[in-house]
Amino acid sequence: MAGGAQPDAGGAVSGGTYRDPSQLAAALNRGGKAAVSAAETAMRHGAKALVVQVQRNASGRPGPRVITGRYRASWQADVHRAGPVIVGEIGTNAPQGRRLEFGFVGIDSLGRHYNQPPFPHLGPAVNAFGPLLVRELRSAASGAL
Repeated sequence: MAGGAQPDAGGAVSGGTYRDPSQLAAALNRGGKAAVSAAETAMRHGAKALVVQVQRNASGRPGPRVITGRYRASWQADVHRAGPVIVGEIGTNAPQGRRLEFGFVGIDSLGRHYNQPPFPHLGPAVNAFGPLLVRELRSAASGAL
């Protein structure tokens, strides 16, 4: 085991015995880098899976109906990492995204009257994938440490 860590009877690794603080610091540094790397991989996988679910939800009722498929294809995921901070962004640059998700009642800038109901597709996907992503991140981080 790296850094003097020893598995206990259940297979879990204890903190081990370190004779020098620099040995402990090095072991924590290795484990931390591995945990962040594993979490980034899990975030990338989770973000792509979330986009796939949003696209499925945007393929007909109760979500929006497909007319050309351009809106559904416009959904993308991007994961950024700055040191130990990992951010996953999921979104669309399509102008109809907010109206389809939340609906619209009122007069638009061209004077047209709308009473468009919401067709949620992002919210339900986030609600379904949020807990799964948390579990996946937790598992990745604990597996690396």
